[in-house]
Amino acid sequence: MTLAPTYPLSQPRFADADGARPLTVIRAEDWPALAQTHPQAEWLLSSGFEAALGEVRLLPGPGGVIGAVAGLGTEKARRRQRFGLARAIAGLPAGAWRLEGDMTPAQREEAALAWLLQGYRFDRYRKSGTPGALLVAPQGLDQARLLAMAEGEYLTRDLVNTPAQDMGPAQLQAAFEALAARHGTRVTTVLGQDLAQGFPMVHAVGQAASPDRAPRIMEMRWGTEGPSLTLVGKGVCFDTGGLNIKPSSGMQLMKKDMGGSATVLGLAHMIMALGTKVRLRVIVPSVENAISGNAMRPKDILTSRKGLTVEVNDTDAEGRLILGDALAWACEEPSDLLVSMATLTGAARVAVGPDLAPYYTDAAAVVAALETAAQQGFDPVWRLPFHDAYESVIEPGIADLDNAPGYGFAGSITAALFLRRFVDDRPYLHFDLYAHSPSDLPARPKGAVGQGARAVLGALPTLLGV
Repeated sequence: MTLAPTYPLSQPRFADADGARPLTVIRAEDWPALAQTHPQAEWLLSSGFEAALGEVRLLPGPGGVIGAVAGLGTEKARRRQRFGLARAIAGLPAGAWRLEGDMTPAQREEAALAWLLQGYRFDRYRKSGTPGALLVAPQGLDQARLLAMAEGEYLTRDLVNTPAQDMGPAQLQAAFEALAARHGTRVTTVLGQDLAQGFPMVHAVGQAASPDRAPRIMEMRWGTEGPSLTLVGKGVCFDTGGLNIKPSSGMQLMKKDMGGSATVLGLAHMIMALGTKVRLRVIVPSVENAISGNAMRPKDILTSRKGLTVEVNDTDAEGRLILGDALAWACEEPSDLLVSMATLTGAARVAVGPDLAPYYTDAAAVVAALETAAQQGFDPVWRLPFHDAYESVIEPGIADLDNAPGYGFAGSITAALFLRRFVDDRPYLHFDLYAHSPSDLPARPKGAVGQGARAVLGALPTLLGV
């Protein structure tokens, strides 16, 4: 069994200022006037430069490239494509660069974060590429915060990008423990008979896996002062669908079914790296939803840690089962905010697509803080409702709850309502994530991507006063 290496595999970083070349950023609406005075306007105009978002031109000089000009596009283009300036980075020679030009503080922060995220490479299974262009940290920005956010994102991407052969429950535990050790804390892990007795739904989902991929639940605690924050992340390291087996096409991305746990770990790193004054608790149930003679069956009825019974109408709706036990455990002690993150339903993707992170909460204060922080952190989210009228849909009659009602509608909402049954009266925030970019986008290469973490991080000062 190969345990996980130390994640993240690479580190985001800013460049030293010595020898840095200027990258002058120009908004498209400013270019016509600037073209009248720019010292190299003739060269730029002859090349067809229009200051479109991410458009870049290298400026030649006696010793080679002496600088570059990049477009920030129109306001409409900037609304339609966050991190668009990152497209220019690929066209820059390696070395140190500094931002120049008329940019708002928010635009500088977006550019700096985009630059850090654009530098991500997943090179565990191939030779590393050549070093790219590095940015000198712009003045006036919180460099430590930007680096913490980027490093948390790198961690999330690395964990999700790693194939299931090297990212089973044991390897996820190793990564969990490595993060805890880095921040001076320890992990409690429950396995075997203790898991079967204390977390019966986690055990039921993972019991068909081979012994070296046995199910478990992990807990980390950090911080001794301030309000309490609990993070819960779904850790299904691979999802065959169980006896309700997925078709081949449905399994292609199932290494990412632990994306909720990876996002929670990335967020936890951000919180701890910044020394946030909270009492942090992180819980990750980790399983492989495999197939064997002892796999859970359709129509089995499970008794959860909370005592609620659940009829299993689809073994492929396993994520909400393991989260039910984890949320029940989380609620056995007080917390000022409880957050769960999971790659839970395809219905969420149909509703909002891959670029938005849909979330659920009944707390108006959480909505206001999260929506503001999402804009500031360039991390778009979208609220979906805990619609009480659908509660009856998840009640099968033979048990307290149905894990996969044959309703045919509102799949993400009914899954969220299922999870809410395991949470008591406290501020609760649930994300139904995709955790994957289906194509190369600025600062988000095709593959794993974090969602929602920066929004939650930015909302903590308002929600918890930290």
